[in-house]
Amino acid sequence: MAELVFFSGTMDSGKSTLALQTDHNHAARGRTGLIFTRDDRAGAARLSSRLGLEVDAREVADDTDFWELVAAERQAGRLVDYLVCDEAQFYSPLQIEQLARLVDEVEIDVFAFGITTDFRTRLFPGAARLFELADRIEELQVPALCWCGARGTHNARTVGGVMVLEGDQVVVGDVAGAPEAQVAYEVLCRRHHMRRMTTDVARRQGSGDALLDLG
Repeated sequence: MAELVFFSGTMDSGKSTLALQTDHNHAARGRTGLIFTRDDRAGAARLSSRLGLEVDAREVADDTDFWELVAAERQAGRLVDYLVCDEAQFYSPLQIEQLARLVDEVEIDVFAFGITTDFRTRLFPGAARLFELADRIEELQVPALCWCGARGTHNARTVGGVMVLEGDQVVVGDVAGAPEAQVAYEVLCRRHHMRRMTTDVARRQGSGDALLDLG
């Protein structure tokens, strides 16, 4: 039977890499799928991994209707066996419900990939609905690490190098060396997220708690 599977984790846990591998594995067995993403760092209609892999994808917008898209493919005589949905935390709850309907009524496998919480430690609406509806939830097995070496569990947003806890829930940033005064993201353990102690702050302090954590 078809399934709705949610692969969840923090940033840097390899979700986009796994999305690409999942598509490759199913396509190699002769199955036909569609790849979707939203607000990927590589730009519109691209699914990219931090390892440098990148493929074309369909960009999900606020008005995207997965049911209608799949129906159009089938009416055109194109088979759809599965969907790979990256950045699923940015999808609306209604879109997640459309994906669940495709699984239940059309027997299409849906593999959704996304982070669970935002920079304020609040659940994304799309991720929350996936937790409620998914047949299976898989935690990504590649652990992201905080600068202190502990398991990274929280996504932090910085603006100009300073951690912030206010602002729009969705702001795309370049996590790799963002220029000053631009948005960037970093994975922290809960303790350092609560203390707003990013890698930059720890290095600048160079003593006390930071020195102990850095070893």
